[in-house]
Amino acid sequence: MKVVAETLGVARSNLIDRLKGRTKPRRRYQKAQDAAVVPLIMALVSARPTYGYRRITAILNRQLRSEGFAPVNHKRVYRIMQAHNLLLARKYSERPEHVHDGKVIVMRSNLRWCSDGFEFICRNGDIVRGAFLIDAHDREVIAWRAVINAGISGSDIRDIMLEAVERRFGAYRAPSVIKMLSDNGSPYTAKDTQTFARQLGLKPCFTPVQSPQSNRISEAFVKTPKRDYVQVTPLPDAQTVLGLIGSWIEDYNDNHPHSGLKMRSPREFIATQTATA
Repeated sequence: MKVVAETLGVARSNLIDRLKGRTKPRRRYQKAQDAAVVPLIMALVSARPTYGYRRITAILNRQLRSEGFAPVNHKRVYRIMQAHNLLLARKYSERPEHVHDGKVIVMRSNLRWCSDGFEFICRNGDIVRGAFLIDAHDREVIAWRAVINAGISGSDIRDIMLEAVERRFGAYRAPSVIKMLSDNGSPYTAKDTQTFARQLGLKPCFTPVQSPQSNRISEAFVKTPKRDYVQVTPLPDAQTVLGLIGSWIEDYNDNHPHSGLKMRSPREFIATQTATA
């Protein structure tokens, strides 16, 4: 018995108790306060079925703080969600290697804006295509456009740029030069678009060939509406989708937690930065 215990690295008394059937089965760890938290977590998961335990934790703590209660640890939320089969299934996929030559993250807002396109297919076959501008620091989607059964044009991109400048600065020109990063699509590389960008105080920048990671903030946002809204919302036709995109983006800006923002939403992060400025 001693040799076996030393080999396994356990106490002899533990082996003896196991052989005689005196060991007690281990029970799932629980805290007395779990009963109050479980219904809150289940309600959040029901409302946001594509959120994992970290984002659920962020939303839950935001709700608890607003009601004057102490926040909970993400490990506790994980344990509760695991016990109630609420965790998301893991996904494994092989990704091709691409060269990443660009710097994406910046130290403050309005230094670099990123832009890209998105596409949704409706149940009746309609195709909705759109484009957006997102800040590389605070992750807020500043402006967007969408069209039905057509491609995004240079005019649409110019409208987005003008709207973004007006929303951020209340003027027709940025107070200092802002880099605008996009892919090499014709709406962005068009001469009229580049000239208009410079008139607004924007400096057009383009990602290297076969390097989508260089614009990874835009790439990440493209996946967000597809995962968090499109997958859980009926899309019968394009007119219905056009009526929903605005509310999706507002919900994203107001509520979507980002790990890069310490699990705060874009507008929550902006409000924090403004308060400490």
